[in-house]
Amino acid sequence: MADGKFIVIEGLDGSGKGTQITLLENKLREMGVSLHRTCEPTEHATGGLIRDALCGMTKRTPCELASLFLADRISHCSNPVSGIKKLIENGVTVICDRYYYSSFAYQGMDTDLKWVMDQNLNCPDILQPDLCIFLDVPPAECDARIEKGRAQREIYESGVETITRIRDKYVEVFSLLDGHNIAIINASRKPEEVAKDVLEAVKRIIR
Repeated sequence: MADGKFIVIEGLDGSGKGTQITLLENKLREMGVSLHRTCEPTEHATGGLIRDALCGMTKRTPCELASLFLADRISHCSNPVSGIKKLIENGVTVICDRYYYSSFAYQGMDTDLKWVMDQNLNCPDILQPDLCIFLDVPPAECDARIEKGRAQREIYESGVETITRIRDKYVEVFSLLDGHNIAIINASRKPEEVAKDVLEAVKRIIR
């Protein structure tokens, strides 16, 4: 049995990740691809601690958050029953909403970026994705989408200035990642137009 593929969808808050993952999932299932959809933070205990911090319920430093994400990610990858590594070995293609690229951009914005990158990239239990798709939307447009679609903002959704800083950090991070397959897609268009480009990028790794 051939191994599955590991695909990560990244983007700013309000970039349309959920919509594009659903559209991609539907297309790949039509093609007969065995799929598992997941996200970070996970539903594990560490993921709950992270969500409490993101919504502002619990105060965490950027280093604390980066470390919690690291622990959550290790479990996400290496769980012997439902981990990403096990699924891929069983021929299942995994689509993940956010991965370590988010840690680099969000926590790396306010603490030592090299430290955040090193602890993830050098961890033997954390997998490198076969493809990362970054849905690129102007920060002002993301902010407007958040305002329209959220009853309450999370700590990294505090306004255009913060969202712009995050996008700038993503750009920096991508420039540092040699050997990573990263596709940057203009996601400020109609969802079906974006979905077409997302599918084309995925087809390059799925035969």
